[in-house]
Amino acid sequence: MNATSGKIGFVGIGTMGTPMATNLTKAGYKVLAYEIDPKRAAALAATREIEIAASLIEVGEKCATVITMLPEGKHVREAVCGKGDSFSDCIAAGLKPGSLLIDMSSSSPLGTRELGALLENRGIKLIDAPVSNGLKGAIAATLSIMVGGDQALFEQCRPLFEKMGNQIFYAGPLGAGHAIKALNNYVSAAGLVAACEAVIAAQRFGLDPNVAVDILNASSGMNNTTKNKVKQHMLSGTFGAGFITGLMAKDVRTALEVAQAMQVPTLLAQPCTEIWNRMEKKLGAASDHTEMFRYLESVSKNEKQ
Repeated sequence: MNATSGKIGFVGIGTMGTPMATNLTKAGYKVLAYEIDPKRAAALAATREIEIAASLIEVGEKCATVITMLPEGKHVREAVCGKGDSFSDCIAAGLKPGSLLIDMSSSSPLGTRELGALLENRGIKLIDAPVSNGLKGAIAATLSIMVGGDQALFEQCRPLFEKMGNQIFYAGPLGAGHAIKALNNYVSAAGLVAACEAVIAAQRFGLDPNVAVDILNASSGMNNTTKNKVKQHMLSGTFGAGFITGLMAKDVRTALEVAQAMQVPTLLAQPCTEIWNRMEKKLGAASDHTEMFRYLESVSKNEKQ
């Protein structure tokens, strides 16, 4: 089985999956996609660049390599193994022994290892390959891709990954990609909260918030949020970075789960997770994650009163 040849299955052609699958077709791969949303599937089929499968089983039957790009691990587990791990009406029901599943979703690394064991019993290989750099990276094929699993499989799949990203990392054994993705997003989420609190405090002290951001970006406090989010999406009031609160909060919870499972101190991770949980509850899972700025402004005003 060669993951760089033949038809590639792609399950989950949403915001990120669509440009990723499209980039594979542009690189010459034949892609068979499945999407539960019929309107989204029809829209992609209309471009005639990607073939649309009628079922998950069809994807497994026609492809030796299948990529999943779904919201979270529980969706991957059901799509791959069926409801209650029944192995009916699912991808694995169609996959032949020796086939490869590549989970590019942001799944729980502990769940990924469980899934790997289930698939191994059926002769199906699994590697995890979550991504970073968001929608812009997906469109431009400049994603960072962090891969966990058998290193030989990683090398075999590298040409495939290079059509979707420009920074490809072998992270370690199965689940390592999902682990570092969640931990990365925790670091990003913690930095975002810190940046928001600092800018709000600076503004109330009398500083122009735009100047405060410029100073942070010229100093040691610079981070991804100060560079790419505060002015662009927070101070502007657009709140349109394209990554929803529900996914960020989920990734932070996953990072906390990993840290606790590894018996690592979570003196910052625990309260950071609580902040994101409260923000998700207040503004809704579908809100943009940059609305943390708006949430913290309202919290501090209420506390001041």
